[in-house]
Amino acid sequence: MHKSQISTSGSRTLRVLKALKGYTLTGLSNSDIAKMINESPVNVTRSLKTLIQEGLVIKLDNGLFAHSVQMLQIAQAHAIHINKMQDQITEITQRITAGAR
Repeated sequence: MHKSQISTSGSRTLRVLKALKGYTLTGLSNSDIAKMINESPVNVTRSLKTLIQEGLVIKLDNGLFAHSVQMLQIAQAHAIHINKMQDQITEITQRITAGAR
């Protein structure tokens, strides 16, 4: 595979992953994703296959595609990290405020 094909393929796969945002419970069809990202259904199928192999996307019982539990765990870990950092910032701010008197 040529270097530009790899980046195009990688970019397409990431666009497929992003297109699924907001459809975790209902899923999207291959053709819906293809229309959303202006790609051929064949190329979307390739990207979905990669994402499924990597555990980031699943095929729902209704035949549509959605983010997997593993993908949602990544999002949840981010939210937990941000909340933890916000708690630390709040604590430091409170110390600064208390010491300023």
